[in-house]
Amino acid sequence: MPITEDARDLQEDLVRLRHDLHRRPEIGLHLPRTQERVIQALDGLPFEITLGKETTSVTAVLRGGAGMQAGGGTPAATASPAGTGSPAGGKAAERPAVLLRADMDGLPVQEKTGVDYTSRTDGAMHACGHDLHTSMLAGAATLLAEKRHLLRGDVVLMFQPGEEGCDGASYMIREGVLDAAGPRVQAAYGMHVFSSLEEHGQFCTKPGVMLSASDGLEVTILGAGGHGSAPHAAKDPVTAAAEMVTALQVMVTRQFNMFDPVVLSVGVLQAGTKRNVIPETARIEATIRTFSEAPASR
Repeated sequence: MPITEDARDLQEDLVRLRHDLHRRPEIGLHLPRTQERVIQALDGLPFEITLGKETTSVTAVLRGGAGMQAGGGTPAATASPAGTGSPAGGKAAERPAVLLRADMDGLPVQEKTGVDYTSRTDGAMHACGHDLHTSMLAGAATLLAEKRHLLRGDVVLMFQPGEEGCDGASYMIREGVLDAAGPRVQAAYGMHVFSSLEEHGQFCTKPGVMLSASDGLEVTILGAGGHGSAPHAAKDPVTAAAEMVTALQVMVTRQFNMFDPVVLSVGVLQAGTKRNVIPETARIEATIRTFSEAPASR
């Protein structure tokens, strides 16, 4: 049976998993329920599972079975002692490993879609598709386990918390996800769903950089508060913040090469508590998306 048919057989189970994850999103580095659902999805499959120490990450290693000894359940290179994670007696070049990655965390967004699997967690939503990513990787785990006898290397599954601004990948790398199979993985693969940019059912890729890097900009403007009727007696941080937001947009269009795009979007602009009071501080937070490390022109 073609692997596409095997995948279709999993569709109903994966839709249920995705809807369950969507109903109960978790935010940040600690996603205990999401971790539990991932472990349940891997239950019964021949994976070596390691849980994160600093986060609720899940690392799962599948040992390829191609070239196994006749009548045995272990690869020709015998399994390594516990804790080493690599087959004993085999060279790294003989046991290539690749990594498949999915992120698991949601966003601090209130869902108002009205779908029957709407988030039941107040102030949290899977608005960026990580529920889909996690379900997709769980489905890949099942398919790979079924085709394990054809694999001449190992596969590392990386279920990552804290993608949304918490640098969850760095925690997993420090805890050894890249070396979980023994030899360091030779390649890492991931996909990101798009809800509106491409037609349904279409896969897109290209040589070189595919998605942008994301950095954060946080600015606190320190002023001097006062009464709204006497702005001359205060140092108004609100007007300074407003000027900064506009100036940032102009800077992007005038100092960066249009063929090496930069996107800067201000997502937080906070100041004050009452309309007739000039506050002492204002705060800006922005996201910056880039495709290269090229500096701005001078």
